[in-house]
Amino acid sequence: MIGIDTGGTFTDFVLVKDGKITVHKEPTTPGNPAEAVLRGLSHLGIGQGPEIVHGSTVATNALLEHKGANAALVTTAGFEDVLEIGRQARAKIYDLGVSKPTPLIPRNNRLGVAERLGPTGEVIKPLDQKSIPDLLDRLRQLDVESVAICLLHSYANPEHEQFLAKALEPLGVFISTSHDVLPEFREYERCVATAVNASVGPVMTRYLSHLQRELGKTTVRIMQSNGGTLTVEGAGKHAVQTVLSGPAGGAVGAFELAKRAGFTNLITFDMGGTSTDVCLCPGEISRTTEATIGDIPLRLPVIDIHTVGAGGGSIAYKDPGGSLKVGPQSAGADPGPICYSRGGTQVTVTDANLFLGRLSAQNFLGGTQDLDTDTTAQAVENLAIEFDVPPEQIANGIIEVANATMERAIRVISLERGHDPRDFVLVCFGGAGGMHAVELARNLKIPKVLVPPDAGTLSALGMLMADFMRDYSKTILLQTDAVSEKTLKDTFESLENKAKLNFFEDSIPTEEIEFERSLDMRYVGQGFELSLPNTPDFASMFHVAHKQRYGYADESRPTEVVTARIRAVSRTKKPPLDSSANTGNGGPSSLEPAKQKMVFDGNPVDAPVIRRNNLSPGETTQGPALIIEYSTTTVIPPDWKLTVDDWHNLIIEPDE
Repeated sequence: MIGIDTGGTFTDFVLVKDGKITVHKEPTTPGNPAEAVLRGLSHLGIGQGPEIVHGSTVATNALLEHKGANAALVTTAGFEDVLEIGRQARAKIYDLGVSKPTPLIPRNNRLGVAERLGPTGEVIKPLDQKSIPDLLDRLRQLDVESVAICLLHSYANPEHEQFLAKALEPLGVFISTSHDVLPEFREYERCVATAVNASVGPVMTRYLSHLQRELGKTTVRIMQSNGGTLTVEGAGKHAVQTVLSGPAGGAVGAFELAKRAGFTNLITFDMGGTSTDVCLCPGEISRTTEATIGDIPLRLPVIDIHTVGAGGGSIAYKDPGGSLKVGPQSAGADPGPICYSRGGTQVTVTDANLFLGRLSAQNFLGGTQDLDTDTTAQAVENLAIEFDVPPEQIANGIIEVANATMERAIRVISLERGHDPRDFVLVCFGGAGGMHAVELARNLKIPKVLVPPDAGTLSALGMLMADFMRDYSKTILLQTDAVSEKTLKDTFESLENKAKLNFFEDSIPTEEIEFERSLDMRYVGQGFELSLPNTPDFASMFHVAHKQRYGYADESRPTEVVTARIRAVSRTKKPPLDSSANTGNGGPSSLEPAKQKMVFDGNPVDAPVIRRNNLSPGETTQGPALIIEYSTTTVIPPDWKLTVDDWHNLIIEPDE
């Protein structure tokens, strides 16, 4: 089994063979991500045959860069501009110069058809079938690669959308229907999700088809944003489900590894080359149906991950007001940080860490790549001259600014949602996570930091732990006292039957599908919902959950059930999770353990450089220290200590 995670700087590989885990990092090839995937498989000596689980950024990048397919939108006449009007809520309410984001589908490509359904699915105006030939001609003139079909109230009655999808088949293009992508009320969010799927679907299909051709008979599963996996065919059809696949793999892996070590209240902290992803796990992985990718809202089931533009490649610069800024611009994989010697000229967070001794120049990637300390030092000194401060101060400032951005992200998912960070363990991973985790824990008073083995490739390992999973939903929109047991039973059973059919079509075993039922609820008049398990006391549970999230509850106020949801799960074979499988492997370091100068709070100290795979369970080390391994580096500041547990995790705590 092989897990592959395509990131902004590196593409990570985790190979599980004969109970042993081997990891590898390959520089990402942004122009064609498949090149890095195939190169990494070749490096590992992998031919055809193994099972691959792949988390891809292809859909994400196409969405963020607006480089998706040339798509058209077919919608109810008079509603062609829903995609552009959006919602009146503004993220920057005091910004007088704010401009609305550019819609994914331009106005000329948005076409109306004569038809109208009511909110309960009743036909108010039949679909004008005589207009279909004209619609086909207009779409051919636009030379589109895909079509998004989103009709008003189709979540309640999909017949008109189904007829249109069949009628447009002669075009031979990718067709995405809203009743399939997101069968829920709220026409704007449903239209956005359908448009995104139509935009990135052809791009994802081409990428996966190319990859599958190169890999031959190899079985490939694709990671979804909800923490499950899809078949290649399913990922092509529902590409919108893959836009957060990489971060989702990290959250799944972090939760599983921490749980076996005895921790279930977690904050996962994934710091890579371009961004940082954090997720709150209060006993389980948090999921949500509201996400934002760039400036595009996506109302789809996803792991509740908050992302900020702070990573190892984040660029430091002086803004027009004279302040030090770090990110969100990133040096990425090409040219990368200055110390990578690939043509980078702007100081990054990784360069600052190297300058402060928080990276070992001779032990990067297990000694397979040397870091350029001289050029990096000169660039840091030049930036310090701009600010008229000592070089150590500017380097430390870069770290502090990046930490402040990541600290705010953790506050958003914890304190702002009624959770105290002091009740959680910070699980850090990603190539840069171990260099910043302890300082973040200190600032937020988080009592423990857990660094799993091979933390730099944990997202790829997490993908191997993911099950086949699909989410289904249906809008109900009834006051709670009007929702009968029969209504819920019939609704859930119809969704479960749809799941069984889809799993059968994708050749996924249906005998042991597990279903998780939940309900979205709100107070009557609210514009947002909370998701609750479908239990007999779900009505009273809502008030408790509302108080936890928003600080108040009103049991005298009527509530309503908005949406019924199921999560269908088919368990997959998992890689071995025994204490001997993970030993921080991935290639030897080129140097024996030695001393290295590190700088903390402006004070230089001589700290030992310790090879992680020389640490045994039960062993304790006092800070300051630098723990090196192939995929990442862990910084232990003064006044902190680490202990190696039975699973080879590093448990880092204040040295009291």
